[in-house]
Amino acid sequence: MTDHPHGPHGSAPVPDRTSDAARPALGVGPGQAAQLRPAGAGVFTPPPSTFYEDVGGAPTFRALTDAFYDGVAGDPDLRALYPEEDLGPAKDRLRLFLEQYWGGPTTYSQERGHPRLRMRHHPFAVTPAMRERWLKHMRDAVDTLTLAPLHEQMLWDYLERAAHAMVNAPEDPQDPAHAVRGAQDS
Repeated sequence: MTDHPHGPHGSAPVPDRTSDAARPALGVGPGQAAQLRPAGAGVFTPPPSTFYEDVGGAPTFRALTDAFYDGVAGDPDLRALYPEEDLGPAKDRLRLFLEQYWGGPTTYSQERGHPRLRMRHHPFAVTPAMRERWLKHMRDAVDTLTLAPLHEQMLWDYLERAAHAMVNAPEDPQDPAHAVRGAQDS
């Protein structure tokens, strides 16, 4: 008999009898946990991670929103856009939204439904000047974190885009304390 690549009779390939345990784990680098792919694949891959996990999860987002709202509390013009006496509920909503957006728990949607950011901000006259104040305090808050440069840039890019998208009014030379559209007049 001659050896044939498809087995002794040319019909089917000879099965590889090397056990999965004897094969090297593919796709696993130093310090990475291995995860078995679906049955039969025989290849190990690192588990996927989210931005939320990569930056430290809930403690990081809590630190970000705490620092941000400390800035808002000390900014009378921006503070006027927050009608609640206590900034705590607004801080919680922003934290939950950001956590969900970046791959964390879905608590925000479970409690409040779809984010609909523009709709939720519609009652407030968000001018370009208010956007810049918001971004200043958010930049200060981001700077308090110790994020890797790539993560910091990703977060900041999103925050800038979101802030620009919330602008819904032209500059208003009036006192920003009157920027709440009809909410306090009715």
